[in-house]
Amino acid sequence: MKKYRIALIILLLIGAGILTVMYLSGHNIPVLEPKGLISVKEKKLIVTASLLMLIVVIPVFVFAIYFTWKYREGKESRHDPDWEHNYIAEFCWWGVPFLIIIVLAIITWKSSHELDPFKPLDVKTKPITVQVVALEWKWLFIYPEQGIASVNLVQFPEKTPINFQITAEAPMNSFWIPQLGGQIYAMPAMRTKLHLLANETGDFRGASSNFSGKGFAGMHFIARASTEKEFDQWVQKVRGIGQPLNWSSYKELAEKSENNPVSYYKLGQQNLFDQVIEQYTVPPQEGNGK
Repeated sequence: MKKYRIALIILLLIGAGILTVMYLSGHNIPVLEPKGLISVKEKKLIVTASLLMLIVVIPVFVFAIYFTWKYREGKESRHDPDWEHNYIAEFCWWGVPFLIIIVLAIITWKSSHELDPFKPLDVKTKPITVQVVALEWKWLFIYPEQGIASVNLVQFPEKTPINFQITAEAPMNSFWIPQLGGQIYAMPAMRTKLHLLANETGDFRGASSNFSGKGFAGMHFIARASTEKEFDQWVQKVRGIGQPLNWSSYKELAEKSENNPVSYYKLGQQNLFDQVIEQYTVPPQEGNGK
């Protein structure tokens, strides 16, 4: 019966492995399918760190199975209480993890500076600025240079740096386009930054990676990388059909709503993004020295 149980456990492990491989092969994992300058570097970092850690993890599981089998009930095994230290073994289980930690520390230090979301991309192409406001439960994208805005769709040219400026009207959210780069938090009264670049054209899924209430499940958007010509045509289209967007219409847009369709606006107030941030700033009081 013990042999049958062991065989059953082995078969279950093999079956679980096969199912995992089948699932991964049939489902897209955006983080592992990068389409941007930053996301390619982030994938390399994830893979490198995972492989380094597996150097420790795999032997641990192998020895766990080996010792469980070797010292199982009913099997006579030699017990040697006076066994001396094995310096080679000591070096392996203390030295190897120590070296891995050093390597990971160096990689983390370098990548933290290289992939700093506030750091502009070192690309010759002129960047475009997109101001992002997280609302309940939708995303507002403001193009101050083009004089337009959109809800739940952000479009930009391929191979062009995008300088995102991010804030929130609603509770804290997290702006994330997995195939282009990592997430950055969006919080009221704060201006965070994120610099991304798409290596090719296509539609990429964007979302909030921070739970923010009832309508969170529908708080996603389309990030569309197009050619320069298509982007210019889109800007002209939005200018022609967009509704006026000023502080008054913005406050109406900021009301809670779920599963919002894509909509377009013509910017009627250039400092709208700054006003969204400053509305939560406490004005200085006279005589307090501030």
